Amino acid sequence: MLKKILVLLITLCTTQAVMSAECPKVLNARLNNLNGDSIDFCDYQGKVILAVNTASYCGNTPQYEALETLFQKYSEKDFVVIGFPANNFGNQEPGSNEDIQDFCQLNYGVSFTMIEKTDVVGPKSNPIFAELQAMTGDSPSWNFHKYLISRDGTHAFSFSSSMNPMNAKLVKQLEQLLQ
Repeated sequence: MLKKILVLLITLCTTQAVMSAECPKVLNARLNNLNGDSIDFCDYQGKVILAVNTASYCGNTPQYEALETLFQKYSEKDFVVIGFPANNFGNQEPGSNEDIQDFCQLNYGVSFTMIEKTDVVGPKSNPIFAELQAMTGDSPSWNFHKYLISRDGTHAFSFSSSMNPMNAKLVKQLEQLLQ
């Protein structure tokens, strides 16, 4: 009898560990960074994420500076910024992955993760942005649309392209998610 109880407890604990380790749908994807290295987004589970579609030649491009500032300020609290360069709007990201990386580092000192050039809208949209659009009901209509994702991946908040990443509304939501 004791053996059956022990087996049942071990099974229950193992099942609970597997269930709690399940990757949320929004993070259940693998994409490459600008260097071509594969990133398993499930590894970001437990962190608050700001996902941003970016472009090098846009009126909003100076937002890179604010994104880097936000990343530096909160990264020790398990916050990450992930840039998704996309050429979906106005042909404002025409360069190669290497061009994008050079531009971001030389002009803005970007140290947060940047994914290789991707689509963020339409039928070829990467799986993360497709899921974020489904979760929030908001699709990017221009470059630098922002999605703030909760630690458990069950909540996402959408912020317009024109909103500076240091805007009080975005920062307040971020700080609430970091608590």
